[in-house]
Amino acid sequence: MSLGTETRSPWVRLSRRRDRAGEYGVSTMQTRSINLRVDELLARMTLEEKVGQMTQVGVLQDEHVEMVRSGAIGSSIVASSAWAGHEDQPDVVVDRLNEWQRLAVQESRLGIPLLMARDVIHGFRTIFPIPLGQAATWSPELVERGAAVAAREAAGVGIHWTFAPMVDIARDPRWGRIAEGYGEDPVLASAMAAAAVRGFQGDDPAAPDRLMACAKHFAAYGASEGGRDYDTVDVSERTLRDVHLPSFRAAVRAGVGTLMSAFHEIGGVPVTANSHLLTGILRREWGFDGLVISDWNAVAELIDHGVARDRRDAARLAVLAGVDVDMCSGCYRDHLAELVRSNDVPAATVDDSVRRILRTKFRLGLFEQPFTDNHRSRTILHCAEHVAAARETAAAGIVLLRNEGGLLPLGKRCSRLVIAGPLAQARRELFGTWTLNGVESDVAAIADCVRQTAPRGMTVTAVGGLVDEICSAARKSDMVVLVVGEHPNRSGEAHSVDQLGLPPGQGELVRTLAALCKPLILVVVSGRPLALTWEAEHVPAILWTFHPGGEGGPAVADALFGRINPSGRLPVTMPRSVGQIPLYYSRKNTGRPPATCRFRSHYIEGSYRPLFPFGFGLSYTRFEYSDLELSAATMSADGQVCVAARVTNVGDRSGDEVVQLYVRDLVGSVTRPVAELKSFRRIRLEPGEGRRVEFVLRPEHLAFWRLDGTWGAEAGEFTVRIGPNAVEGLEGRFTLDNAVAQAE
Repeated sequence: MSLGTETRSPWVRLSRRRDRAGEYGVSTMQTRSINLRVDELLARMTLEEKVGQMTQVGVLQDEHVEMVRSGAIGSSIVASSAWAGHEDQPDVVVDRLNEWQRLAVQESRLGIPLLMARDVIHGFRTIFPIPLGQAATWSPELVERGAAVAAREAAGVGIHWTFAPMVDIARDPRWGRIAEGYGEDPVLASAMAAAAVRGFQGDDPAAPDRLMACAKHFAAYGASEGGRDYDTVDVSERTLRDVHLPSFRAAVRAGVGTLMSAFHEIGGVPVTANSHLLTGILRREWGFDGLVISDWNAVAELIDHGVARDRRDAARLAVLAGVDVDMCSGCYRDHLAELVRSNDVPAATVDDSVRRILRTKFRLGLFEQPFTDNHRSRTILHCAEHVAAARETAAAGIVLLRNEGGLLPLGKRCSRLVIAGPLAQARRELFGTWTLNGVESDVAAIADCVRQTAPRGMTVTAVGGLVDEICSAARKSDMVVLVVGEHPNRSGEAHSVDQLGLPPGQGELVRTLAALCKPLILVVVSGRPLALTWEAEHVPAILWTFHPGGEGGPAVADALFGRINPSGRLPVTMPRSVGQIPLYYSRKNTGRPPATCRFRSHYIEGSYRPLFPFGFGLSYTRFEYSDLELSAATMSADGQVCVAARVTNVGDRSGDEVVQLYVRDLVGSVTRPVAELKSFRRIRLEPGEGRRVEFVLRPEHLAFWRLDGTWGAEAGEFTVRIGPNAVEGLEGRFTLDNAVAQAE
């Protein structure tokens, strides 16, 4: 049977579905709770139909027709393969998804609707910066708005569920998937995770412009050895609790409906078979009642991990650990019913999983409205409002790393400008990884935007091709803008690297142009932090943007010409060399700190310090910090300390500053980091304007996984610092007078 050819109104199909399964319609919703409805439906299901709800397939095709009719499929990931983040994907066609839904709700025995899922990572048709670039805005408000735009567009074409946000903490920039997360710090990532969940789901994920979110990859995926995707993770329970779980906890507290288990192992136990994580922590400790889905084929990969004998054994391990939905491996479909009948898997375990799946479908309102109006998307995809939001986010995530001599913004000193480089004319490459629905024609190249933005009287020459051509044009110019960086296929899933310099040939081009002694401005477009030590020493101006999305061209041009004042801050530490990795600001002091004696923690061949620290970013104006105040010298077990400082714009133009609060626990039952971000605030100041910025610290902000295996704060002395990044600022001290036990 060929699907997708009918064009009957979805509303006709809806009325027919209600005739077939009216007892689960709107009138029932008004009188019965979701849990009661779930139990009623579950009681009518056969074991095979239950297993069907736990089975997810890829793009639905003709071979799936009878499976849908028989209730053997519960959801579809609308992607052609596991490599969807790096391959061209078929368009999402509303009528085709509606037709599959019609089969499920009208021609299956119970009329249970399908869940349609897709990787909507940082935009649907309107592409926002990659999540790492969104983190560089240090603005949860912008992240929430971007997720809401993505939800509105994806829901408009029939998608119900997105596999985002990715909230893994990443401290190794070699890892390709660092692009998909919010950086190295748990507090920053937690703020962004909660914001993304709010944006995707809103107050009601059943609303026609919302999606069900999925926090991934639970958990510690970003700690894979060597920065290699899918590789082994071996972290302590303390590191897991202190570093890698808080962002997931924040997503759960924000109401995220689903979580995805990760590919890797932790301490010898693959996450897909890890009951300690999936059941012990997630469900029992945190009370999460949503569904857990495996990553693509991860159930079958338990065989490769060496913990499952075969596919049957893999299905048993995964379901007992707490994986509700098997993404695309087919292990549940082929073996789960037989495992129940042989008493290798309790029937109650399957029932619990199916309850969570059905509850998700009820929360999405799919039993009341399984179909999508095929006219709605025409007015919302890449509309002016969405484009404006993407442009604002792209601009806010641009980080000014160097500006020696005030070379930027470009102005009267330049009448002849050359723009060149491998990414100057890039269009689709600005999207970054995981952009399944972006359209290249929506994108304007950076070079084109620079030409359009240049003031009257400035000649802009865009040069491509050979180095000789670029040098010849540069010699005749006043200044050169060189756009370099990474193609999206150099980051993302399964795209880790072992070097962190510019891709081959680009470093040589930078050196060649720098040797001409013309003022050189470097624009770097990247999916990860890069070790550009030579460039940072020899190029006077560096403007950095993580893959900025469809509006990256106008945003970069606006920054170059001063239409916007760069205000992005690094969400990751920028290393000097790959040999420093892992390098992150919240390191431990060690017994021989780097700045002490000869026999200390350092390198004999280079600096142990980063090229640029976490939280760093310059502006076209200057900010000064003064008048640090603490409301008290002592914090009680149920008290608080207010920490404040005055921040003043001492430059000649308005600008945004990201004010950051760091704390250090000086003595603990276990070693503590030299600094931990606890809060931040993005403020806008006019020239000459000063503002008192206040943060409130409570005992829960000082909590960690203590020596006795409990979560809480310990009595003792703390330093506190307010400043512009992880290494600068004004410092004070306070004391916590009693240990505090808290729920994590």
